[in-house]
This record gives sequence, C-alpha cells and structure tokens, in this order.
Amino acid sequence: MNPIRVLVVDDAAVVRRQVSLLLGADPGLEVVATAPNGRIALAKVEQFQPDVVLLDLEMPELDGLATLKLLRQRDPDLPVVMFSALTERGGMLTLEALALGARDYVTKPTSAGGMNVTVEAVRDELVRKLKALNLRPPSATMVPFPVTRAPQPRPQVPARVEAIVIGASTGGPGALVRVVSALPAELPVPVLIVQHMPPLFTRLLAERLQGVSPLTVREAVPGASVQAGSVWVAPGDFHLAVCRDATGVRLLTHQGPPENACRPAVDLLFRSAAEVYGAGVLAVVLTGMGQDGLRGCRKVSEAGGQVVVQDQASCVIGGMPGAVEQAGLADAVVPLDALALELVRRVDPRGRRT
Repeated sequence: MNPIRVLVVDDAAVVRRQVSLLLGADPGLEVVATAPNGRIALAKVEQFQPDVVLLDLEMPELDGLATLKLLRQRDPDLPVVMFSALTERGGMLTLEALALGARDYVTKPTSAGGMNVTVEAVRDELVRKLKALNLRPPSATMVPFPVTRAPQPRPQVPARVEAIVIGASTGGPGALVRVVSALPAELPVPVLIVQHMPPLFTRLLAERLQGVSPLTVREAVPGASVQAGSVWVAPGDFHLAVCRDATGVRLLTHQGPPENACRPAVDLLFRSAAEVYGAGVLAVVLTGMGQDGLRGCRKVSEAGGQVVVQDQASCVIGGMPGAVEQAGLADAVVPLDALALELVRRVDPRGRRT
C-alpha cells in the first residue's frame, strides 16, 4: 500500500520541520511538501496532490479558515486535519473549521515542554488520526429513509422513551449540529451527549449547539436536574453519568479512570443511563474512531432499550457505529440527515412509534 501523502501547513518553521520529521519516520506516511501560509499551501495542493492536509489555524497572509474555505471550493473531499491551540480562540476557530468541513483536529500543547511535548502529541494522536481517516470521503449517496433492522427479538411495543443518550467522536461536532438543530422545541425527553473533546472545547461546543437549537443546551454540571427538553454535553476530561434520588434524575460528573482511552467515555454514560432508565433509554452512536459505545449499547439492549446508529456512508469515520452494527445491537442504521426524524419518531409519550 502506498504511504499517505501529507501537506504540512504552519507558519512556524520549527513546527513544520519537526512535524515533518515525525510523520516521515512512519512508513505509512509521507510528507510531500510544507507551506508557511494558506496562499502557498493552495499552490502546493495543486502541485503535489496530497492525500491529506495538516492545517494550522492562525497564519499570515491567508489563515486556516480562509484556506479551508478555498480548499472546499476546489476539492470538497480532500481530508483536512486542523492543528489548533488549546485556547478559547483556538477552540472557537477549530469548531468553525469542523463546521466548514475539516475532518478532525489535533490540539497544540501549551505546556512548558515546548516542541518536545508537541512531538509527543503528534506521535500519539495525529499519526493515529491520519491513518484512521482511510482517505475515503463520505459518500454523497444518502438513502431517503432509515434502514431499520431487528437483529435481536424485541418487544412488539417498545417501552416509552425517557431519555436520549448520544455518543460521538471524530466528525461528531458537525454531526451533532445537524441532529440537535433538527430536534423540536417540544421534545418531551432530555438529551445527554458525550463528544470526545478536551476541556474548553466542550463548553464551546455546547454554546454552538445552543445557538442552533430550540432546546436548552449546556455543558453538564454535577447535581443538575435532568428535565425534558434539556440537552447536556459532557465536560472535557470528565465522565458524565446519571443517578436517581428522591427528587428525580440528576447528573454526575467525575474523573474516574478513562474507558476506551477516553474521558468522557460513551460506554460509561450509556451504562449509567441503562441502570437509571432501563428500557426507556434511546442510545445513539454517531461517527467516530474506535469502539467506545459498543459495551454501553449492549447494556442498553439488555435493559430493553433501543439503539440507533449513523450509517457508514455519512460518517467521517465509521468505527464506533460500525462496531455496534456489526455486533447486531442496532435497531436502526440511519443516514445523518434522517437521524433527528428517526429519534422524534421513536420518542412517543404513548409508548409506541409513530
């Protein structure tokens, strides 16, 4: 198999040099060119035809967002991974880049470790993400209606849905915007979300979702009452769970050990929801790398709840929903554009699907 051809774009010469050395040391990757700003990068895309672009956000002459917009006009399917600072501004720009079509991002460390820490981060995260993208663009072919499957015997009349729980990773922010923005203001159940993102980014994601949704969207806080029509996003570096007390269902957040190398972890939220809501859980697994959510979906299924996953064609990376589907746990495999409608159809106060 030919190595993945990478164009590295960053205004800092030391970053370009060390990232190039790191990526070039992996036999599965080849740095075919570098560029100090977006204007030069656009020319080198035409010249070298890279498989993927690693793109800095803040650069002179033409910054990352402007470059991404022009790249999307020229080639909508060229995978772009953003290289962003772990700051408020960096988080806002990263979310904007993901909305514009960037496939993923890696954050630049801000610790005193300097470039040595940056190199460690690239080795542990960027190489893995570049390879996981598989350079396969999402298919433009979308089936008009959900494909419903029943791999396991289910009750003829499912239990009334009491809560929706959603898990996502790579490609998740964009998918969440599409789903949450299409949910109605009168949704009679709460929604709890785990998106694999670092601290600060999750708060900014909640704010972005609030801006496009008629529902109330917030970053989760411990002890908050879980009410119908509320949407809660797990905070970065904290697991999100639910518990029931004499007053109702409340949120829990904690920094227990990572699961599936993730904190927050989808499995932990789904498992918690199955314990509290039983058959009233509707679990949703969106685009993402790895298998986080698989074991949680098994718990939801065992409790009598329902499981819906995003279809492979509309995923940036289909690892998470694909693992659930392959395990025979998915009640429906649904394209992204039809997911919100499918959820609304399953959330019926009379205890039946419409």
